[in-house]
Amino acid sequence: MKRLILASLAACAATPALAQPTVPPPLTTPISGVRLDVVVTGEVTRVPDQVTISAGVTSRAPQAQAALRDNATQMERVRAALRRLGIADRDIQTGTISLHQDYERTPEGGRPSGYVASNQLNIRFRDVANAGRIIDALVAEGVNNVQGPMFGLANRDSAVDEARTRAIAVARARADLYARTLGTRVRRIIAISETGQPGVIMGEARMAAQAGDASTQIVPGEQVVGTTVNVTFELDPPPSR
Repeated sequence: MKRLILASLAACAATPALAQPTVPPPLTTPISGVRLDVVVTGEVTRVPDQVTISAGVTSRAPQAQAALRDNATQMERVRAALRRLGIADRDIQTGTISLHQDYERTPEGGRPSGYVASNQLNIRFRDVANAGRIIDALVAEGVNNVQGPMFGLANRDSAVDEARTRAIAVARARADLYARTLGTRVRRIIAISETGQPGVIMGEARMAAQAGDASTQIVPGEQVVGTTVNVTFELDPPPSR
């Protein structure tokens, strides 16, 4: 019995490491050189491949119910026209519906003159070249309120990723410039982070009617997609002078 107890104690004493947690190695080594923080913006240019407008109908009638009824009838014609033009249901979204009392100006200030009903649809066109023709067709069906356009990219993530790649390249080139000026070299990248939400920085686009032509023209222009990154480098210590 004494030999069995001694053997058990010896086994426990021989494996103390099993009960101790393993400490992982540090993710980064201490900085022994010069730390350099660089903030850069990478940009790419794209031609928008989709456009969204707000198109709707505003109706007036002496009574509120009549204004809403007339508005609903006209909007059904507009929706039917969108279906005939090949606009998918996923590209049509109700924007705003409103009803308010209208007033006529008088020397005394104003008096009720009826009701105004409005229904706006947000319509996305994936065929930008034909967007103007579609708008003209909608106006022929009763649309009397058009706002926009707002241009966008179907594959925005791809453009943002390219902007990120350019930003990192610019950051590295800038770090190399600093290193050469100091007479040293870039050792490694320590950290990378993005500032804000990547997206469209600016755009140049418009909707207008061409001179001598009654048709509406959609001019997409270009959009600049960009992202800003913070990159931290470690440089070798510069030579002593």
